[in-house]
Order: sequence, then structure tokens, then C-alpha cells
Amino acid sequence: MEYQAKYITEDIKLSCYQDKFFKSDIMFEQHMLIWFISGETKIVRSEGSYMFKKGDIFLIPRNQLATIINYPKDGLAHKTVVMHLTTEWLRNFYAGLEVKPATTDVQRIRHYAGHPLLESCLSSLIPYFEMNDLPKGIAQLKLTEAVTILRSIDPGIDSVLANFEEPGKIDLADYMEKNFMFNMPLEKFGYLTGRSLTTFKRDFRKTFSTTPQRWLTKKRLDLAHYQFVEKKKKPIDVCYEVGFENLSHFSYAFKKQFGYAPTELLIGG
Repeated sequence: MEYQAKYITEDIKLSCYQDKFFKSDIMFEQHMLIWFISGETKIVRSEGSYMFKKGDIFLIPRNQLATIINYPKDGLAHKTVVMHLTTEWLRNFYAGLEVKPATTDVQRIRHYAGHPLLESCLSSLIPYFEMNDLPKGIAQLKLTEAVTILRSIDPGIDSVLANFEEPGKIDLADYMEKNFMFNMPLEKFGYLTGRSLTTFKRDFRKTFSTTPQRWLTKKRLDLAHYQFVEKKKKPIDVCYEVGFENLSHFSYAFKKQFGYAPTELLIGG
């Protein structure tokens, strides 16, 4: 994979994927504000899938699991401008403001549909990626401009950006049933459910009467089977959406569990 990134600071970058395809399961540790220049991205979340393309602007909240699938389009690379809105920076921004964020159960992706103010702010960054000597403080000004615009166009954004709580201990069964398709280290699942790795494994066995890996594999394969039978999806699409890293491993595991390959199931249907 040929990947290039240019930075104004570590929190503001121009990201470019030249390959035809890129997939990753990610936990976003910081909020990300993204403006699409070219290409397409499919983001799979527990609540559904999103497709973003040229001109789209969206914000992905922190501490959320997602599968990211990037595609070039129309012969152009997959290119985005990305702002990382870190907890440290946001604490400083909100320090002088009297804001009491409301709590929300699901931190959804927020889509701003090419809003002109946001697009103007983010597109104005492009010349700076080519400069060696940046004007002092320009990155801070641009971050402040972006968040100020967000607060003016999205009444609920403070409940996302001004919420600095870390994940607390939550219901393990409910969380895993909603997020099993994301191929994350067990440590990440533990963190997001408010547990150490040891406690996560102990609580998991108590809840599901098996190991996390066995349970995750079975759940992912059961979901894949459903996608084939009910949704008539292709193996290459299902493989990545249910948490496998490559098609050959997925096909092997599928046949081991069900006794036939995904292609046989599709032909049979």
C-alpha cells in the first residue's frame, strides 16, 4: 500500500492512499474531523454503515469502533484533510466556556454535507501543506476556527466535544453483541467496557461460558452466513465487514464451521 501524509502539525494532516483498496478496524482515540477531496470511504459501525465521497465533511467521535474501507474513485487517489481534535486541546478550548454537555448513549458519526463554512475552513489548509515555514500559531487558529464553526452549525456538538469522561464499566453482553464484528485486541474491548484485560476475560467467560476468541469467531461467521443467505452479498464484501483480515482466512474458517465454502452457498442459493 502506498500511503502518503503531509502535516501542518501532528493534529492536522493531508492523507493520501494510492492503492485501490485499504481496510482497517480502528478505535478512534481522538475525535476526527474529515473533509473528502477525492475517493470514497465506507465506514461500518455497530448502528449501521456510512458511505462518504468527494465534498463530504464528517466528524467521527472518539472511543468508537469502526471498520474503515477506503476506495479510490474516477482514477484519483483517496485523499482527505483530517483534523484530530484531542482531549487536551478541547479541554483548553472549553476551559473558558460555561458548557454542561448532555450525555448521549450512542456517539454517532456526524455528517455536515459539504457545509460552506466548514469547507472553506478545511480547504484553506491546502496551501500550508506545501510550506516549510508556517506562520506561527496557524494550526491553533485553524483548529479554533473549525470547532467554532461546528458549535455554530451543530447544536449538539458540545455533548460530544466537551465530554471528557473515559469509558466506565458497562454491560458486557450488550456491548459485545453490538460490536463483535470489529477485529480489535481484547485489551481494547476491555478498555471500552471499563475493564482491565484480566477482568474482561473473567467477566466474558462468566457471561458467555466460552473464551472471547471462540465466541467472536462463531459470531462473525454466523453473521457472514446471514449476509450470504438473506442479503446476497459477495464474499469479498462480507469478509471485511464481519471482522476478518483476508479472504483466504475467512473462507477457511467459514468452511471449517459450516462444512462448505461461501461460494458453494451462493451457488446453491
